[in-house]
Amino acid sequence: MTAREARLLQPGRVYVGWRYAQVHDDPGPPPKRPTPPESEQLDRAWLASQRQKENLFNRPLKMVGVATGVGAVLFIAAGISGTLPWAFAIAGLVACAAVAVITGYSMWQSEKALRARMAEENERFQRKEEDRRRRLEAAHAAHARAYQVWQHRREAFESQHEWYAVTVPQGVGRVDVAGGTLAGWSAMVTMLGAARLASGSEVTVLDLSEGAVAKELVELGDDQGERPLVWVLPGDLPQLDLTHGLGPEELADVLSLVVSVSEEQASTRDLSFDNTILERVLGVFGGRASIPRITAALRALAQVGDPRDDLRDGLITDDELAKITTMFGRGAADRVVIERAWALESQLRKLEKLGSNPTLLPPSRLRVITTDRRAGVLTNRVLGTYVTAALTHVLRASKGGEPWANTLILCGAEKLRGDVLDRLIDSCEATSTGLVLMYRSIPPHVKERLGRGDAAVGFMRLGNAEDARVAAEQIGTRQLLEVAELTDKLAEAVADPENGSYTSTVGRSVPSVFDGTGTSEEALPDGIGRATAWGQNTSRAADAGKGSREFAVEPQELQQLPPTAMIFTHAEPSGRRILLVDANPGIMTLPTANIQEYEEATGPSRARHAKPDVTPPDGSRPAPNLGPPPERLDFRKKKR
Repeated sequence: MTAREARLLQPGRVYVGWRYAQVHDDPGPPPKRPTPPESEQLDRAWLASQRQKENLFNRPLKMVGVATGVGAVLFIAAGISGTLPWAFAIAGLVACAAVAVITGYSMWQSEKALRARMAEENERFQRKEEDRRRRLEAAHAAHARAYQVWQHRREAFESQHEWYAVTVPQGVGRVDVAGGTLAGWSAMVTMLGAARLASGSEVTVLDLSEGAVAKELVELGDDQGERPLVWVLPGDLPQLDLTHGLGPEELADVLSLVVSVSEEQASTRDLSFDNTILERVLGVFGGRASIPRITAALRALAQVGDPRDDLRDGLITDDELAKITTMFGRGAADRVVIERAWALESQLRKLEKLGSNPTLLPPSRLRVITTDRRAGVLTNRVLGTYVTAALTHVLRASKGGEPWANTLILCGAEKLRGDVLDRLIDSCEATSTGLVLMYRSIPPHVKERLGRGDAAVGFMRLGNAEDARVAAEQIGTRQLLEVAELTDKLAEAVADPENGSYTSTVGRSVPSVFDGTGTSEEALPDGIGRATAWGQNTSRAADAGKGSREFAVEPQELQQLPPTAMIFTHAEPSGRRILLVDANPGIMTLPTANIQEYEEATGPSRARHAKPDVTPPDGSRPAPNLGPPPERLDFRKKKR
């Protein structure tokens, strides 16, 4: 994927991470050049031996020939000297000539046969040399073809996409993430939130983790010119009032849920009783009152302190005080009323600054509400429950839109009661609001809700052995998954934030982190690579090489998952789909990342890890089809 392609995003998709898969195998080293066979030479020793054998065979004939010549000379000399008559001398010469002809012919025949054998041997040698030359040429031609195939395979291997996007299936409106470190959550929130913002959606993050897991997303939004709104509670309570505009029944419902945060799963009667008390108190004030006025009325009802102090402070009037003290009459029920009013007052007092100093804030598509780790544990649970319950009513009153057009990410959802979570889930489903619930652990009330309905589930590192066992049983033991070498290597470079904290952008005395340097025309991957630790660490670790390892889904493996690794599973018509996903948003900046899903990029008919035969396009066999180019949407921030 080129830098230009990295700017693009497919429309209507909810990206949760990246899947590592290689379509083409490593072809290995190039084929070796053929070694030419050793060239043979004509055997001169054999020729010499043949000549020697021929000489030994013809030696008697040569001796006879010499003797014949000597005899001819003697006959001629005898005829000249008159020792023999010329008739006898001529007869002797004729006899010698006949012998010479016979022996010479035999020697000629022998020499002719020897030359024929030598010629045949030379011809055989020439044929052998020609055959060796042809075989060498064929070997070189085969090597050239093999090298061309290897080169094409190598190019396909080096230029292939290795990371494919993983998205939430169509029709799924909720993702449950169980387990994970703060660093892993940071990756997940940044990946999903940045992609939703880039597609034009609005993102709200409720961070109850006390680990600033959305800090990278906030910095990225600031870099892109989005100007995020960040409330850090309880410090920013004066600038926050999510219950503004709610009726007395809705407000009483929210506040009664807030009070139940410190109790076990209460019965319907208990919640109804708290709700009744709060509705009647609000009725005294005409249906609407600030938290300080409500707590003052509850103190009077619970007979805590001196009501004259609240009268002097103007929180209640004499007429209102009279109505409150006679609201439930007198008798045995007083003890129950006093007990519940006291519990209500002790918890709601933590919200007394709520909406006391409202500030007109500019619009923003990224909103983060978080609890400060320096506040008390119970205070943060009260604040988290209030925000969740209030957002539930805000959603119920809103009109539904396109799925995931509004996205709510709730980090630390295990800190909320089960009934609070159920109300939020129902409201999000009714309004098509995308919901991401992130749990650090899997207590009983989370276990029974995990993946309920059509929700997709992601399992990240689970430190607790029992949680890991529960997750392994839900995923399916012995399921083989593949984790990339880059995912393992990046685990050494990232760590949970030690002092992670947000900077408020809504307080009047605290300047906004927005500095105006961002540009709406800049591609999001460029911003991730520059403005986030994920992009920087990924670019440094990208030289880890190509490779992966397999592991079986076992409890001990789930306890050792890399921080950004997530086992993502959801139901499909063909069965449950299980993938190993890397939630690291920095992968988006790599040239090997493909914004398509693996099945789309490689074709629906290809097997999960098919390794196609890649041959050079020589006209006889076409190059493999790597899938059609994706239809993509500009991955730049939309102008409002």
